[in-house]
Amino acid sequence: MTTTRTLREKAGEEPITMLTAYDAPTAAVVDGAGVDVILVGDSMGNAVLGYDSTLPVTLEEVRSRTGAVARATEDALVVADMPFLSFGVDEAESVENAGRMLKEADADAVKLESGPHTVELTRRLVDIGIPVMAHLGLTPQHVNQLGGYQRQGTDRGAAEELIELAREHEEAGAFSLVLEHVPANLARQVTEALSIPTIGIGAGRHTDGQVLVITDVLGLDDWSPPFSKQFGNVREEMERAVSAYKKEVEAGEFPAEEHSHVEDDVENVY
Repeated sequence: MTTTRTLREKAGEEPITMLTAYDAPTAAVVDGAGVDVILVGDSMGNAVLGYDSTLPVTLEEVRSRTGAVARATEDALVVADMPFLSFGVDEAESVENAGRMLKEADADAVKLESGPHTVELTRRLVDIGIPVMAHLGLTPQHVNQLGGYQRQGTDRGAAEELIELAREHEEAGAFSLVLEHVPANLARQVTEALSIPTIGIGAGRHTDGQVLVITDVLGLDDWSPPFSKQFGNVREEMERAVSAYKKEVEAGEFPAEEHSHVEDDVENVY
């Protein structure tokens, strides 16, 4: 069973695997495959809820889906992503919202899209027993401020700031750090600077682990980010199955005799 402690012990020793999941059946498959960490990401907004970004995702949507994932998971570490405006506005409210993910949804930890404003919050959460996964680089909740989903840390000043923020969050008690859409050589330097594990997405191969969005991995969408990879084509199989169902119903082939039950006692009731 993966814990925050065993995850930290893997840093530099064994590659860490992490995937998102948003429902119980998917979580069971991911957990059964032996993936170390399941992230119930606010990426659910784009991936499964039909939103154009992560910003509309609510605390209750994450809480509900985290509970579903946790109930289907036996070994993986379950991390709940704190959605936009659920943290960083008021400390007491931020702590309560994060605590609900552990207390009500059975998450093992929370993830914060991080910046200077989350250093002390990370420290506070860790102090009261809420493990924190930090997240630097491209932080999708800041898409309006960033002007899109461009690669981050591409000049010396931005790179130095990112490394310093990574160190500050480690010092504050974060047990790991997600690095999203940053240059591979910067991700390597951040990994070398920290003792906690780094988990990359669009950050090259020199991090301690990798994370992807499950819909990209499964090939559920027509498009995926350039730093991702489709390892299957589940969309094509779904289309085949749905078309086959429609065809058999319209042709009167489904349900067949083996899909029906006849009870003699209710014969000739009408």
